[in-house]
Amino acid sequence: MTEDKYVTLQDVAKHFSVSVSAVRSWMRTGVIPEKSYLRAGNAFRFRIPEVETALREYSAQRAAQKAAAMTKAEPTPDQDL
Repeated sequence: MTEDKYVTLQDVAKHFSVSVSAVRSWMRTGVIPEKSYLRAGNAFRFRIPEVETALREYSAQRAAQKAAAMTKAEPTPDQDL
């Protein structure tokens, strides 16, 4: 599979070792933004590098959110327990 050509939704699922449903969920929730794929009727075409970039950005955002939540949840020495 050449990295610079457009591939099907099934190819994306196979590349990332996930189900087609997972890829559709990523699309629906914005993990894979609309700018990362083309739509022709009911058919979708993706470029693997763009999808990979979107997934890495999403993962980094989630990690930052979790770190911020953990920092917020930890009591400081000045707080009463």
